[in-house]
Amino acid sequence: MKSQMARTWRPLLVPLAGLAFLLFLACGGLGDMGEPPQGQGEGPGGRAQALALSPQEELDLGERAYAQVLSENRNRVLPATDRRVQRVRTVAGQIEKAAEIEPLQREINLKVKGYTFEWEANVVEEDQVNAFCLPAGKIVVYTGIFKVAQNDDQLATVMSHEIAHALAHHSSERVAREESGRVSLLTSKAYARQQESEADHIGIFLMTFAGYNPDEGVRFWLQMARAKTGSGQVPEFLSDHPSDRQRMVAMEAWAPRARAAKKAFDEGNIAPAPGRTR
Repeated sequence: MKSQMARTWRPLLVPLAGLAFLLFLACGGLGDMGEPPQGQGEGPGGRAQALALSPQEELDLGERAYAQVLSENRNRVLPATDRRVQRVRTVAGQIEKAAEIEPLQREINLKVKGYTFEWEANVVEEDQVNAFCLPAGKIVVYTGIFKVAQNDDQLATVMSHEIAHALAHHSSERVAREESGRVSLLTSKAYARQQESEADHIGIFLMTFAGYNPDEGVRFWLQMARAKTGSGQVPEFLSDHPSDRQRMVAMEAWAPRARAAKKAFDEGNIAPAPGRTR
């Protein structure tokens, strides 16, 4: 096995609600970062999760990709004074604080110890219903999302989902899967749907602990379904995402659990971390 792994720049597709956008992974010229890949462990879904990138690699990749995205859209990045930017950054800040809550990390089995998240959010003037969060917390929202997200709770639904991908190291996991060579069209799509459902699940808890209404998550996907009516939506078995109906059913089940967890946290009725006492 080579001591240094040469990776090339390549796009990683992470679609939002069937509308694909490119997550550019800056994988070129890193070589040995001095830290071993994370290897095999238990991911936030309680499943085995092989990761290809070390914490430092994730940070470097996120920074490089974010710089590229902003450079390519330099004339369309909205100023900080724009009300939409202020909304996005406020929601992002609330979600970021929620992600730091240790009992919540345990609740959804997030593995963030040793990782650095340099949170930053920008909005790009583009008529696409898109948003994404790069590794290490670099967030981009396209203005088209405001046509569907009618309030900050629904905006939090989208952003919590995208931030969940970064917290769950899904990009690193996809790189590991690609490098394993065990990828086919059907297994790849099933794998992507698994990650999307996982991000939905994490996202509902994140937005709830951030102070947003998880019931609005269901309403958001209902609006997405209506927006796609007559658009020739791809059948679920060929899609990278769960169907909108499946998403809404799952979120309806998760929302009361997320509210109960938040209530227990607010009231101090939480189990201490292993090795700790109250």
